[in-house]
Amino acid sequence: MSDIPATVASSEPVHRLAILFDIDGTLIISGGAGAASWRMAFDELYGIPADIGQFTDTGMTDPDVGRQTFVAVLHRQPSRAEFAKLLERRLHYLYQTVADSKDYRVLDGVEELLPRLLDEGYLLGIVTGNLEAAAHIKLHRAKLNRFFSFGGYGSDSTDRGELTRIALQRAALVYGEALGPEQCIVVGDTPHDVEGAHGAGIACVGVASHNFNAEQLRAGGADYVIGSLREGLPL
Repeated sequence: MSDIPATVASSEPVHRLAILFDIDGTLIISGGAGAASWRMAFDELYGIPADIGQFTDTGMTDPDVGRQTFVAVLHRQPSRAEFAKLLERRLHYLYQTVADSKDYRVLDGVEELLPRLLDEGYLLGIVTGNLEAAAHIKLHRAKLNRFFSFGGYGSDSTDRGELTRIALQRAALVYGEALGPEQCIVVGDTPHDVEGAHGAGIACVGVASHNFNAEQLRAGGADYVIGSLREGLPL
């Protein structure tokens, strides 16, 4: 069952129109493909097979992950040219690591939920710390890109609240109608997703399907908590 704290209770019903989904840990598990692609990029360029897990947290944006890892292993800030090349090499390897990942999987309920939401008239978008290109690479293997016609990405902003606001603006552009934060809901699996949603004035459904359990998501401020997308969303 969905957990609905008093902070989101209202005497007036909320009519949701747009649903913004995080990717990693919410829709799919890449099986370590993201970390492997960063490691291969750093190894090719600097001879250092850097482990991003030692220097970054789950839910951070790709630019922050790349920059913090660069500083940690090379002890200096990257130049613009170096950082651009690092991102290109990372994306180059991501095609391979996603395709080769033995542990890549679509999470429970996703393949049933997305077409049902479309049939019910909801506007589906992405909100993720991934660069836009990385997001589409990760979704492509499971043929999930087709469900999402707009989004906010780590290549739009390193601030999760700002990239979530950008996703909402793009929804309005795509569909030709104004959308307010109260008409949207974010679905994610980390406290970073909750923080980003609230930074944009949007409620967040925490999905306890991967790195964080229900108690941790509630403590992180999630407005609703579900065990998996198989349960459906509190709309």
